[in-house]
Amino acid sequence: MKDSQILSVFQETTSQPLGGEPLPPAPDSLVFDACRVGVVLRAVLFVEGVVGVVAMFGAADVLQWLTRLSLVTGAALPATLVWLIAACSLKKVLARLTPAFQQVAGVLLGALAGVYGCGVLWFMGLLDVAPWWASAFSGALLSALLVAALVLRAKGKTPAATTARLAELQARIRPHFLFNTLNSAIALVRAEPRQAERLLEDLSDLFRYALAEQHQSVTVADEIALAQRYLAIEQVRFGERIQVEWSLDDAAAGARLPPLLLQPLVENAVKHGVEPSASGARIRVSTQRRGSSVVIKVSNTVGPAPAHAPAGHGLALKNVRERLSLLHDVLGRFQYGLKDGVFQVRIEVPV
Repeated sequence: MKDSQILSVFQETTSQPLGGEPLPPAPDSLVFDACRVGVVLRAVLFVEGVVGVVAMFGAADVLQWLTRLSLVTGAALPATLVWLIAACSLKKVLARLTPAFQQVAGVLLGALAGVYGCGVLWFMGLLDVAPWWASAFSGALLSALLVAALVLRAKGKTPAATTARLAELQARIRPHFLFNTLNSAIALVRAEPRQAERLLEDLSDLFRYALAEQHQSVTVADEIALAQRYLAIEQVRFGERIQVEWSLDDAAAGARLPPLLLQPLVENAVKHGVEPSASGARIRVSTQRRGSSVVIKVSNTVGPAPAHAPAGHGLALKNVRERLSLLHDVLGRFQYGLKDGVFQVRIEVPV
């Protein structure tokens, strides 16, 4: 099966299938994470926007505004970077504090950063009288606004993740899927008891994982192991109609994904690729480490859909995109497309 040209071509890698690993302990709660690229970009743009508006006051023309903007930026930009570096360096320390104290610490770091920015201009001789207190309070105010925005974004993540998980559970633990799996196991009990036992074990592991309390993120290896269990169950049901190919890179196993992210994608591949086609379909799951990122692809062949087949609504794909964005922000990428009878989903996440 060829990869879709819509999404890009990637070099094949072969490795052994990855087994499941125990989930790490739940991390300390952090109300804002200054180590993320998205947070850095938002902080710099926010502070620069405020500086640009403040510089307009008293400016007679554009040239005077640009002069003031350059002067204030010379203090604001280093101060912002110092705040980001300090908050990122103290990430583990801040995570041990209560949310309220984390916000207070962020504001205090902003005050210190404001003093630092003022000191930069004063040591360069650009200020006759250094406004230390005004700089400290300005830094505290800007950092308070930024921290408040990040806290609101983090709070908005909780109901979205909860809703996403409930939707996934409804799609995953479907009565007809359970009915078909148990029927397959019953049919195998006498003829192939060992295969029936493995089938029930896979079903048990799948349900245990889906119903367990999930962490914010899991490894790619965990998600691959879950997808393998699901496809092993469907392999018994569809037999030769479903052909599964794994191309897994060991170096990609440690990247983080939202829990229960890959299973809806392989379920979609079965639902829209295998079920409607009398000849079945080929499903391919691949992972590859590319520098500081990991690329994950799930693809399946798509035959001509029957006239009575209902059209999909894309809810699973939308769900995956939103959850990936919440975890990795601008560093997570999600694409999908249909080309030459192959539907492919491409995910890229940082290591």
